Amino acid sequence: MISLNKIIQAKRNIDGFVAKTPFGFAPKLSKIAGADIYLKKENLQITGAYKVRGAFNKIANLDDNAKKCGVVAASAGNHAQGVAISAKHFGVKAIIIMPEAAPLSKVSGTKALGAEVILKGNNFDEAYAYALEYAKDNNMSFIHPFDDELVQAGQGTIALEMLDEVSNLDYIVVPVGGGGLISGVASCAKQINPDIKIIGVSAKGAPAMFESFKDKCQHNSKSVRTIADGIAVRDASQITLSHILECVDEMVQVDDEEIANAILYLLEQQKIMVEGAGAVSVAAILEGKFEFKKGAKIGAILSGGNIDVQTLSIIIEKGLLKSHRKMIINVTLIDKPGALMALGDVLRSTGANIVKIDYDRFSTKLSYGDAKITITLETKGKEHQDTIEKALKDAGYEFTQEF
Repeated sequence: MISLNKIIQAKRNIDGFVAKTPFGFAPKLSKIAGADIYLKKENLQITGAYKVRGAFNKIANLDDNAKKCGVVAASAGNHAQGVAISAKHFGVKAIIIMPEAAPLSKVSGTKALGAEVILKGNNFDEAYAYALEYAKDNNMSFIHPFDDELVQAGQGTIALEMLDEVSNLDYIVVPVGGGGLISGVASCAKQINPDIKIIGVSAKGAPAMFESFKDKCQHNSKSVRTIADGIAVRDASQITLSHILECVDEMVQVDDEEIANAILYLLEQQKIMVEGAGAVSVAAILEGKFEFKKGAKIGAILSGGNIDVQTLSIIIEKGLLKSHRKMIINVTLIDKPGALMALGDVLRSTGANIVKIDYDRFSTKLSYGDAKITITLETKGKEHQDTIEKALKDAGYEFTQEF
């Protein structure tokens, strides 16, 4: 494991630059879980994610010659911004290699911090391979996102802060991609209190580390696919796996549906915006992925908040449909004056609010003289939608509902 002394030294290095983020009690989530849940809000970090801790600690430890040559990093986004802002602080040139599908918000954010961004590869691992070559060819220092003890020590400072505020935590729930965060956090926590249970949470669409932990040997994936792009790592690291096998008590998985639900829950109920990777710890709690005693004290790390706006929009829209606050119906009408008005009168009588209407009379599936109407409604829950369906049936309309 990473020595506690290294983590304490990392804390000294980052103090005054990296924010000490809030670690607050979450009453609504605690009531649902039947435990005392505390959220470590790394989404409020200066770059919107915890990665700046490890990046700053690593660059702080470079000698003057290495700093003059500059640094290279590979990242899906959060490590990129951490390296960029840290390099800027030390006056070091930074080149960031990002996957071609990296969210625009993270690309723009990295450039805004003064780094040069090169888009290369379909995923993190391909960007990583190119970054290694680039660093070697240009005599620059490579800042690994997780396979580096100084980086891991920087991430471990999160556990120092958590235990400084709530010293009697029973569990710490940690997002897992490459394993740098959980390596640092677990190493720190276990040396302070060996009885703390460390729960790692990975995305089902990026199963390498979960499978490696389960079988106690390194597994790689052929591909990854998850909305949690911050932990979408294809290949398991032997270095971080060794720390995880030594210090982590349990690993669980959450799928994209569960991650999306957790993002929406945190946004609505906790007024906290997180990205997919930042939501997996809460998703694991909401979905009961691991067992704990009633009244247990659980710290959950919200690792980042740099969610792409388009992704967030899709999650919200799907969430409104699933929670029966939005309803989409398709109705076929005779295409004549007054037909749409009559349908509108039925919907108005139910108190439904029409927010969008699409009118199609050209589909080859329609009979001549018919029109397909797609109406999006704001509704007040399942009971209200049942009332709308009954009103339409009573008025003689045939319709289908989109989910």
